[in-house]
Amino acid sequence: MDTIDWSDFEKVQLCAGTITAVDDFPEARRPAWKLTIDFGDAIGTRRSSAQITDLYNKDNLVGQQVMAVINFPKKQIGPFMSECLVTGMVREDGAVVLVAPLERVPDGSRLA
Repeated sequence: MDTIDWSDFEKVQLCAGTITAVDDFPEARRPAWKLTIDFGDAIGTRRSSAQITDLYNKDNLVGQQVMAVINFPKKQIGPFMSECLVTGMVREDGAVVLVAPLERVPDGSRLA
């Protein structure tokens, strides 16, 4: 396993944000949702594609906080431009479990 320096870790901006909208993404190669995430006034709203349809539906995602990397470059995913990377853990069955704070924190809070 490669190790990184503290300065490398500091470059990754992992922030909490609240999902405000979930849209279908029928063009995705693997089932996915288009998420709109509010990261607060300082960062603003970002969009992301997330392959999390196994465990999450539109109704239980809106209002949920997630952790996302907000300083990756934008990435074109089919007809959709992803502006951040929502984080998750892959279970043995392949389903992705979202990473989120255990308690509500202000949107835009950075992982400490």
